[in-house]
Order: sequence, then C-alpha cells, then structure tokens
Amino acid sequence: MKNLLFGILFGCFALMGCRSDEDSIQKIDQIMSFYIQDANGKNLLIPNKIGSFTSVAMNDLLATTDNAPVSNSLKSISDSVSYIEYIAGATRQLESGGDGDNRMYRSQIRVALTKKLTDTTFAEVDNDTLQIFYHWTPSVFEVSRVLYNKSELPINKDSESRNVVKITK
Repeated sequence: MKNLLFGILFGCFALMGCRSDEDSIQKIDQIMSFYIQDANGKNLLIPNKIGSFTSVAMNDLLATTDNAPVSNSLKSISDSVSYIEYIAGATRQLESGGDGDNRMYRSQIRVALTKKLTDTTFAEVDNDTLQIFYHWTPSVFEVSRVLYNKSELPINKDSESRNVVKITK
C-alpha cells in the first residue's frame, strides 16, 4: 500500500513538472505569400497562361553550396489569382544582436522566373534577388522587412495571418 501511494505521488509530481508556461512559448511568424503582378495589378503567376510566369525556382544565396534549392509552392486562389508560398528553408545569417535578446537575421534568395511568350516559346529566365529580414526575441520570431531587387516592399497580413508581399514587375 505504501508503494502504491508513493507511486501515485511520484506520478503526480512528474506530471506537474511537465506542464508548460504559455508565456514561455515563442511565437513564430514566418509564412509568406508572394503575389507577382504587373503595373495594372494583373496577376502574373497563372500557370500555362501566355504572358505569365509559368515556372518559379528559388535558390539560397547564403548556403554553403551554389546549388541550394529553397522549397516553395505555387498556390491558386482562383483561375486568375496565384501566389508563391514560402514557409522556410533558406539560410538565416545573423545581421545584428549577437548573444542578446534582440537579434536580426537575413535570408537571401535568387528567384528565377520563366515567362511564357507563346504556346511553345519562353522568355529568358528573370533572375531576381529576394532578401527577407527576421526579428528575433525570446517571445517572437517574425518577418520584419522584405527587399526585392533592393527595393523595400510593404508586408501585410491576410485572414490567416500570413505575411503578404506584392511584387510588381
């Protein structure tokens, strides 16, 4: 009986030690949706449509090897609206903050876009540069700035709290 009571008490203390404090969880906000449009706001990421970018490839420019593909996916909202979803995968280089509780990281990605000119011909690949800056504290890791071909772009939030960036080409 004594062993049973000791076992139950030990189990209760073990379970109490496993509970987590909600305040100690770091919020991670890094999912990004990139919309590419022309000057008139027309979406340029419609698969198989003449005049649109039909192929998108991303390569990590800060990786230790030259060929370091970055995962992304082309998502469609409708027949006329598509976007590139980027979750993570590129190297994050520490820019500032060192061992402190307020750090900045940077990822640099080459974005290769192929535009369909006719049913059988494609333009030369557009090689653009995307830089994503992240802000890190013990409580949050979030996207803070985005540069596309050295131009800063505004970051908005959609209904699912993803970071939305519109690129005009």
